[in-house]
Amino acid sequence: MVDSLLWARGLDKQFRSGTEPVPVLTDLSLHLERGESLALTGRSGSGKSTLLNILCGLEMPDAGVVQVLGETFDSGKPDAMNKAEARWGNLRRHQIGVVFQEANLMPALSLLDNVRLRARLAGHNENDCQDWLERLGIGELSDRYPDQVSGGQRQRAALAMVFAMKPTLILADEPTGSLDHHTAEAVIGQLFELQARHGCGLVLATHDPELAIRCSQHMDLGHQPGT
Repeated sequence: MVDSLLWARGLDKQFRSGTEPVPVLTDLSLHLERGESLALTGRSGSGKSTLLNILCGLEMPDAGVVQVLGETFDSGKPDAMNKAEARWGNLRRHQIGVVFQEANLMPALSLLDNVRLRARLAGHNENDCQDWLERLGIGELSDRYPDQVSGGQRQRAALAMVFAMKPTLILADEPTGSLDHHTAEAVIGQLFELQARHGCGLVLATHDPELAIRCSQHMDLGHQPGT
């Protein structure tokens, strides 16, 4: 499994409700090769967002091992995990593109400058940043600031940021939830086109069964052991 794009083994995660532990992920394992896509489905609260956060280092599992692009993160080795923040940060900066449910834009920058900054941090030139905004249908808004556009337009700008960084792995949490059906179809088409062109991996959390079947793998987090 060392040569795999992404794998995880034995992931456990629980939160607390008052004094009671609430299991979210139980002994979960997955395996993704380059060019493959994985749909995560399940009811709200089944752990889709939590799993995506673990796979990009924004949350730590209570147990289990994650390997991303040859970097191994083992929750059973506290000393190693304490040193993991810089490694996770480097992966997110250069190779892991994350699309959250809410667009994560810098409010003081225009949409275009947000995309340019993301490309620059990943070590790529900025020549195609305007093109990505055009392809996502908001090219005419490139000089506007996040608070001057709609939520759906901000989400498309966030997707343009991910596309411009040319990631090896994309983690997307309901990326079209704030878009109308027509726009969502166009954006998803761009997402799968990017994956096919660059051979990157995709992990996609979605409530849409039609979207899930377009992925090469499917994991229903509502049917984990113990849930």
